[in-house]
Amino acid sequence: MKRTALLLIATSTLVACGDDSSSANANATDVSGKTLRGTAASLATGTSSRAPSAVAGVAMEPAPVAQSGIVTADEAASQAADAPADPLQNINVGSAVAPSMVIRTGQAFIEVEKLDPAILRIRQLAAQVGGYIANSSINGGRDQMRQATFELKMPAPKYDEAVGSLSTIGKVETVNSNAQDVGEEFVDVTARVNNARRLEDRLITLLSNRTGKLDEVLRVERELARVREEIERYEGRLRYLSSRVATSTLTITVHEPAPILGNTPGENPIAAALRRAWKNFVALVAGVIASLGVLIPLALVALAGWTGYRRWKKR
Repeated sequence: MKRTALLLIATSTLVACGDDSSSANANATDVSGKTLRGTAASLATGTSSRAPSAVAGVAMEPAPVAQSGIVTADEAASQAADAPADPLQNINVGSAVAPSMVIRTGQAFIEVEKLDPAILRIRQLAAQVGGYIANSSINGGRDQMRQATFELKMPAPKYDEAVGSLSTIGKVETVNSNAQDVGEEFVDVTARVNNARRLEDRLITLLSNRTGKLDEVLRVERELARVREEIERYEGRLRYLSSRVATSTLTITVHEPAPILGNTPGENPIAAALRRAWKNFVALVAGVIASLGVLIPLALVALAGWTGYRRWKKR
């Protein structure tokens, strides 16, 4: 009986242990299945959030996985929103904006009553806008219409003020203004200077650590001299563009009124008409005298012919 009782107890114990292990295996299978499904969902969410970055060409760090191994969709979306923006987009936006660099030039024609007071007012205008007269020319010879041309150099912000003050000099006939944008060229030359400087630094590093042959060292030195010459040329161009942008040019031409009669200013039309009449009379007399060289021989020939005809008729 005791043996039978012990066998029954051992059998029941083994059955109970088998049920517990099967239930534990089922629970573990359920938990692992949920974990795998959660991981797959998180991977799908992470892949979709990383797709724009892959298209933009910028690699992003993978989303961190929690210690429990399960990342929800909300957590993956928040992690994608907290990720830094694409730095290449900022670089492109910054480099696309060029500085505003405009060279302004103009030309004006003004009619004045007297030339000398107008010249004085032009010099006063140059001093008023903080500029100076670079070039000038005055024409006023005999039988010529008096006029003068002045080239004003002034600070760029004063250009509009100078154009607005032209009416104080005289009657403004025409005003032409031109604006040349050199911002693109300035940005291009600046980039060339930066690249040349980086190349210069690399060449200097090669020379400082030279271990090659003499020919190679000389070749590097010649290349360095060429790069420095390019840098100087580019920097000169940048200084020229900056000075042209900072200074505007206005060319002013003033002239006295044209005469009412005749084409020559300062000339008396009646006296000019008498002179032309005398010249025409002298030209007529000269023409008559010149024609005598033809008329006299013809008259002699005609007289000889008439005389011969009369003699032949009398016979």
